Amino acid sequence: MLQCTAVTLLPPDPVLRLTAPGADGSEDPEPYVLCELGEHDSTPTGPHTEHAAYLRPGRTPDSPALWFFWTGSGPERTQRAVSAPWCPAVLRRLDSGLVRRCALFDHHPVSHSWDVADPLGDLIAERLVSGDSPEG
Repeated sequence: MLQCTAVTLLPPDPVLRLTAPGADGSEDPEPYVLCELGEHDSTPTGPHTEHAAYLRPGRTPDSPALWFFWTGSGPERTQRAVSAPWCPAVLRRLDSGLVRRCALFDHHPVSHSWDVADPLGDLIAERLVSGDSPEG
């Protein structure tokens, strides 16, 4: 399943204060976020599935992380930032011994993170690993 392509600007308050430089030792926050879920229903009619973007980790690897959720756009946009526990699902491959935890929040509405493909992110990661320049 391909990753959702929804993008939104972060509101200046209170989310940017929570993710501001020095709050967790990270660099300057981006002014926008991308939905990290697989493709889902986000049409104006029918039930809405919230878009979700991971903002920052909890205090420990198993602590709830800060997520930004939104639906709609323009004046109809609703948004919230909350700490949400991690999805407990684990993918185990018996042939290779690989163990992967789902990188999404608990009770997410669509596929687990290992089933979501991000072609652009995969291309960038491939170039970084191989040492190729992104320009060429």
